[in-house]
Amino acid sequence: MTLVARIKVTLSDVEPQVLRRFDVPLKIKLNRLHDVIQAAMGWTDSHLYEFRAGGSGWGVPDPDGFYDGPMPASKTSLLDVIEDVGTKTIHYIYDFGDNWHHVIKIEKIDGSIAGAAYPRLVRAIGACPPEDVG
Repeated sequence: MTLVARIKVTLSDVEPQVLRRFDVPLKIKLNRLHDVIQAAMGWTDSHLYEFRAGGSGWGVPDPDGFYDGPMPASKTSLLDVIEDVGTKTIHYIYDFGDNWHHVIKIEKIDGSIAGAAYPRLVRAIGACPPEDVG
């Protein structure tokens, strides 16, 4: 049986509230989770991003290796973060210019539902601001 995480993603400092709740496989890689958040929030995936938890960061490393940056999101799963960092709250920053800060809370971990497709949007509240509005 595949384990599934119910996660709640809230966009900080935005009124009215912007929230998405969805189910994802617990072993989803963070770069794939980024894609899921982009689709669920209505972002266009045209900027850099980083997941942060416990003093560590995961995103797209500098391809030339000149700058210390995030660890590769493509090599780390949601399960890895939960086990290695010991947290169920992760911060997701999208667009370092506008600095859209999202709080990801893992609400529960359960078995998958037979026949259900994942990732799966469960609830959506509010619309995200348009890209590049600061």
